[in-house]
Amino acid sequence: MPRKILHLDLDAFFCAVEELHDPALRGRPFAVGGRPEERGVVSSCSYAARRLGVHSAMPMSRALRLCPGLLVVPPRHHTYGDVSAQVMDRLSQITPLLEQVSIDEALLDVSDLPEPGEALARRLQEQIRKELDLPCSLGVATNKLVAKIATDVGKKAALSGGSSSASSPKGEAYRDPQSKGGGPPCAITVVTPGEEAAFLDPLPADMLWGVGPKTAAKLAELGIHTIGDIARWPADDLIHRFGENGRELSRHARGIDERPVVTEHAVKSISQEVTFARDVREDKVLESTLRELSAQVGRRLRRADLAGATVKIKIRWPDFTTLTRQVTLPQPSDQDEEIAVTALDLLAKVRPKGKAVRLIGVGVSGLGAPVRQLELWGEYAEKARRLQATLDALHERFGDKAIRRGKYSQIKHK
Repeated sequence: MPRKILHLDLDAFFCAVEELHDPALRGRPFAVGGRPEERGVVSSCSYAARRLGVHSAMPMSRALRLCPGLLVVPPRHHTYGDVSAQVMDRLSQITPLLEQVSIDEALLDVSDLPEPGEALARRLQEQIRKELDLPCSLGVATNKLVAKIATDVGKKAALSGGSSSASSPKGEAYRDPQSKGGGPPCAITVVTPGEEAAFLDPLPADMLWGVGPKTAAKLAELGIHTIGDIARWPADDLIHRFGENGRELSRHARGIDERPVVTEHAVKSISQEVTFARDVREDKVLESTLRELSAQVGRRLRRADLAGATVKIKIRWPDFTTLTRQVTLPQPSDQDEEIAVTALDLLAKVRPKGKAVRLIGVGVSGLGAPVRQLELWGEYAEKARRLQATLDALHERFGDKAIRRGKYSQIKHK
């Protein structure tokens, strides 16, 4: 029997949460993101703003030029995370085979449930709207790839005033009748088993997973513009031109995707970064920022009971050139000071004195359980760990700036 996969995407999620907080925002052009004078970008924007040309990842200054009346709402990531968890909790009540793709996106394998996929999608959509007052769109298909693309097709068709069947004869579209014109798409698109290739055939090539701008340009040079064009192209030639990705392109273009829904993803790295409102040249500011970022990374490691073997810094110059440097520690660490000292040493090696910095970040990778043997750490290190635990408790209760370690200048230039 074919699988039954649902893909759920919360429509303009950050904006939908902000509208719950302030109903006066409904129907108005607004964007969630950073302030334009601080080089902010659009994290999400309302559908009223999208009709005026605003879109995610756009510099906020440009968004304001396109839409002078645009309201800028600062993001509240903790709130978004809490609301996302409420959505995922409801999805997990449908099936334990749940893969959370992002804060606002998930895949469900409901193959074992007797209810038709479309009926399940409608029930989920209605439940999330009634219980959480959030709009969402869903795709239903026999695999993850086609279900995801079905959602995208349905949303685009609904926002353009048509139906997904207009874009693909084999896709059946349903739009929530309570969704008002100009609002979120609230689309449901179902791809019938056996019709995957026909559904994908007329769609643009760049809607296929694995086709980014560079690959799309190379395909266009060959006269390949749609997913159907990829499916009809000799697989051996695609493999010759694109390597293993060419093999996947050929299979995916024919609607073949055997990947299972993955219920857990291992965390591979933890990082924090900041873009300065103005380029920074002062050593003390950069040192203070690196220490704060290292402390944030350290706290996230300890909350997850993890330690990192490799420390990495990311630095971006005013001309947008971006560098990364990393070093492996003698043993994995979750301690702020060790991460900070290592990051500062990397910064000193890569940054000439006085050179301006636009963005700076700290990350750790090579994650695993922290080493806690007393004989390895020694008495001093164990005392440092107990002190760190006390500081963590104070930060959790009173905020990040409640108390800080004493510090000394660490930056030494090459």
